[in-house]
Amino acid sequence: MDISQILNESRKIVIKIGSNTLAKEDGTQNTEFMHSFARQCKNLIAKGKQIVVVSSGAQVSGVSTLKEWARKKDVHFRQALCAIGQVELMAQWRKAFAEQDLHIGQLLFTKEDFEDNHRSLNIRNTLFTLVDEGVVPIINENDSVSTDEFAIGDNDNLSAITAILWSADLLILFSDIDGIYTDNPKTNPKAQLIESVSSIEDLRKKITIGETNAFGTGGIETKIQAATKSTKYGIPMILANGGAENILDKLADGTAKGTLFLAE
Repeated sequence: MDISQILNESRKIVIKIGSNTLAKEDGTQNTEFMHSFARQCKNLIAKGKQIVVVSSGAQVSGVSTLKEWARKKDVHFRQALCAIGQVELMAQWRKAFAEQDLHIGQLLFTKEDFEDNHRSLNIRNTLFTLVDEGVVPIINENDSVSTDEFAIGDNDNLSAITAILWSADLLILFSDIDGIYTDNPKTNPKAQLIESVSSIEDLRKKITIGETNAFGTGGIETKIQAATKSTKYGIPMILANGGAENILDKLADGTAKGTLFLAE
């Protein structure tokens, strides 16, 4: 199976968008991407698919709003930035999806929510209700109250946990790279894209994992962790470049490449 076939055969799709995709080079919100992405989601929904979005970008949006806080590293300022930025982030998502006549719903989680069976059941029920009524859930970690002890830590793993809880058919991670390479393609021009992964254990032996990127909290390692989680539950995962023009449309029609992690 290839990416296009799996995407077109999947009905319930979780799509995670990383901070680097949602930020321009100057660190401000990439609203053009958000509006384009909403239009592409509408195309999939028109084909009978259900979409759940896991969106990073609260801190980026906070910095866009209060530029004078950009250099503050204190955890309380970071959490405050996320509180401010989450409002701005959802406002932009609401505008983008409203253009497509779609409503959105916000869900903010911490690690504790998934460790409590009663809360997990409530999350699952809410997701089913929203998508069944044609609403697009927008999920993020509740960074304003999360600490190291109670944090999931990154939205790659959050999206995988969400996909498992919702019994999704497919997980898509949008990052600032085209997929998994044998080495960092930004520093090694000979690095090769790995288009299909059937064994994550074998993959780890073939690649060199670099450091976390500038805006995000995750790197290649967290994406592999997410793939490990989702594929274990029979959910394939696609890693692709969210910054590529009309990437969702192109994955669906087979004109864009990425890395497909096949379900076990």
